[in-house]
Amino acid sequence: MNGVGNYSVESRTRNNERMDLVLYYRGEQSVIEIKIWRGNAYNERGEEQISDYLDYFHLKKGYMLSFNFNKKKEIGVKEIRVRDKILIEAVV
Repeated sequence: MNGVGNYSVESRTRNNERMDLVLYYRGEQSVIEIKIWRGNAYNERGEEQISDYLDYFHLKKGYMLSFNFNKKKEIGVKEIRVRDKILIEAVV
């Protein structure tokens, strides 16, 4: 992180949930959830999961990276709302 930031992988919350990636950069925290695409229902559960993590850190914005191995996938980045949170979701 070029000497300015730090990150933690699989860090635990106080209720023993594991977050995939938390970045600490220039005084800000960013929570990133990484998923393998397994359908819409699984994806929606992931969105709820990261929303809970954002509540834990008192953040309003988070990120989700989904790896989709389907041949006819829709790739790209979109911004969605989950409850009162903004989620930047990238599908690759």
